Amino acid sequence: MRKKALVALGVTVLMMAAGGWTAASAADYPQRPITLICPWGAGGGTDAVSRIIATLLKKELGVPVNVVNRTGGSGAVGHTAMATAKPDGYTIGMPTVEITMMHWMGLTEITYQNLTPVCMVNFDSAAINIRTDAPWATYKDLENYIRANPGQLKDSGTGQGGIWHLAMAGWLKAVGFAPTDIKWIPSKGAAPALQDLMAGGIDMSSCSLPEAATLIDAGKVKPLAVMAPERDPKFPDLPTLKELGIDWTCGAWRGIAAPKGTPAEIVAVLEKAIEKVVKSDEFIKFMQNRGFGIYWLNSTDFAQALAQADKDNGEIMKAAGIAK
Repeated sequence: MRKKALVALGVTVLMMAAGGWTAASAADYPQRPITLICPWGAGGGTDAVSRIIATLLKKELGVPVNVVNRTGGSGAVGHTAMATAKPDGYTIGMPTVEITMMHWMGLTEITYQNLTPVCMVNFDSAAINIRTDAPWATYKDLENYIRANPGQLKDSGTGQGGIWHLAMAGWLKAVGFAPTDIKWIPSKGAAPALQDLMAGGIDMSSCSLPEAATLIDAGKVKPLAVMAPERDPKFPDLPTLKELGIDWTCGAWRGIAAPKGTPAEIVAVLEKAIEKVVKSDEFIKFMQNRGFGIYWLNSTDFAQALAQADKDNGEIMKAAGIAK
């Protein structure tokens, strides 16, 4: 009996040393606090979504979920931290759309393939935003002006090669324009870009509707079209580019992922718990109050979406000359 017990103990130790998991260990997960890495700064949108998920996830899992901001390198530092953590379910992260873009610009060698997708929780589409006193009443007016005056207008919303730069580049490509038909002016984000729009320094901003919502509500900014698969419920009169005959959608998203190699049983526990969080009244109210779109994809669908986004974004970035 003693010999059998020692053999069994030895097998268990070997499995643990090799990173092996059993049904029992998955059933016991989690047993200690979880770290949620946010790759962007405190106070921003990704930080806010990370913290509401962490708060509500604690109720579902019964252990603290602590948000840690790992910033720098245009998102590369935080995404690298979540990709290189121990794949035991106790370090997860909130990847953003930049995971499908950074490696194309040579900022990091980390890609979505270094992560285990758990779920997508948010998607906010880009829009074409202008000042209300601009001379274009409709999207077609703006398109015709660009066609007649290539290179005269300026757009902004993020840094060089950021998501809203990609939104503009993809839109121009879909219409048949050259990447230089609108000048991209790098900025530190949508907020300063919109202030520049108000001051007349740029002519438009291809940032998201939630980011422009305050100025839209104040009657200072007018969106002409949204780069979404369907109309935004908060802006029911705003057409999509697709409705206008342009095959292009683009937006920023946030999800939850774990390091590559995280056991499927652990991912399943996280996926189930976060789905309850996303469908909770508290989360829905939080997102609606801040204008963020709720968009749920399970682990399988999120993985497929990541692969497609990485491919599409790479093609657009190469065509626009913003990929290395």
